[in-house]
Parts: sequence; C-alpha cells; structure tokens
Amino acid sequence: MAIGMVLVTGSSCTKVIDLDLNEAEKKYVIEAVMADAVGTAKVMITETKNFDENNEFPGVSGAIVSITENGGITTPLTQTAPGVYEEALLVGHPGKTYTLSVKVGGKEITAVSTIPPLVNLDSIFVTDEFLFTDTRKIVNAVYRDPVGRGNNYRFIQYVNNKKEKQILIQNDDYTDGKTVTSKLFYFSDDNDDKGIKSGDVVKIEMFCIDANMYRYWFSLDRSSTGSSGEATPSNPVTNLQGDALGYFSAHTFQRRTMVVP
Repeated sequence: MAIGMVLVTGSSCTKVIDLDLNEAEKKYVIEAVMADAVGTAKVMITETKNFDENNEFPGVSGAIVSITENGGITTPLTQTAPGVYEEALLVGHPGKTYTLSVKVGGKEITAVSTIPPLVNLDSIFVTDEFLFTDTRKIVNAVYRDPVGRGNNYRFIQYVNNKKEKQILIQNDDYTDGKTVTSKLFYFSDDNDDKGIKSGDVVKIEMFCIDANMYRYWFSLDRSSTGSSGEATPSNPVTNLQGDALGYFSAHTFQRRTMVVP
C-alpha cells in the first residue's frame, strides 16, 4: 500500500493530509509493430508501476514472442535487449492478417492485426499558418485516398531527428476518394521553442493502419487531452487479449524527408 502526502496551506496554518493509495495489480505493457519493410518487426514489453514508484520502466526479459501470418508460418522473435524482441527479416504484406503471441509470467497475450492496402504518401511540403498569436511553419502530407470508406492513417513527425509526441491520425470519413492535404501541427514540449524553422530537417512517417489501431490511437488521444468527457482518464481501447495494456499494429510504412525552406 502506498501513502501519498498533500500539503494544504491557508492564511494562518499548514496541514499535511495523508492519502491512502492502494497498490494496483501490475500489468504487462506491450508495444508491438510490424510493417511491409525489412527491420520493422519489433515487440517491447514492460510492466506498469504503482503511484509512488519512479518513472523508469525496465524491459521484461524471458518472454516467448512470435508472429504468425494467417495461413502461413510462425516466426519467433529474438530478444535483442531487455524487454525488446525483434526479427529483422520478418516482412508483412498488405492484405495479410497477423497474430501476435506473447508468453510471459505464466500468461499468454495475443492480438490480431491486418495490414491494409498501401496508400501512397505523394509528397510533403511546409506552409506558414497563423496559430493562436503567431505564425508557425506546418508540415503538410499529401496522399490520394482510394474510393471506399474504411481507410485509416497514422503519422509520426520528427524535427531534427527528435520524435514528436503528439498523436497524428486521420480516417476517410469526410475525405473518401479525395486528394488529402493533412496538416501535421507541431507543438514542442519546450516552451522556448518557436516551432519548425527554416533549415530544420523534417521527417514524416506514414502508416496505413487497420480500424482497431485507429480506435486505439483515437481513444488514447482523447484520454490524454481530456476531451473524452470522462471524469478520470481511461485506458485506450486495445486489441490485445489476455489482460495487458498496449497494442499490436501491422501496417504499411513510408517515409519522406525534407529540409524546411
């Protein structure tokens, strides 16, 4: 059981209030990805911690990890570092469904994910946009959404090789069959950072993801930004089965890089 303390101050007194924080059952956290490119199959396993513990999450070793292509063979992943399991030559194929299996601590955790058809990332470019009180440079990603609803996309943005934490996702609910210019808004954690500048190197990664993974990132984003309408944050909608947190994403992979003019 963890005990927390809150210091309450008034005009003439100070009072310490002890909070009785029950210890929660620890859960495994799995972040698993594979794509249609060499060197992308990777599974990371950690564990949750109690409120009073530090924010370091060491990897969980000794797991048995594999990925199976439906109707195909099972490929084991090898531990390459504590809590990290990889197979560099395992390449996914659009239209194929894959099953993740993780056996660890007497539990088996599974998940299923399908790689959607590839939608090409045609280009990226930068525009000046007025945001709040000043003008900022924003990267735009251009792609042609195919006819037929149900396409889902995720983007990761790097500025000078620093990965942005913001969740960038989109579906085709309102853009089905259209050429899309998606603005990837950039908000640095550094309060002194004025955003993307001329001369910066910007790298954009685009993934075509399945519907389950869109729901995961959408629910994670709404929970983290407090826009879910719930009184307390909740765990995102996972595709993992077996009492674990995290996700397994099988997706397409593309990357574009540019120097900001």
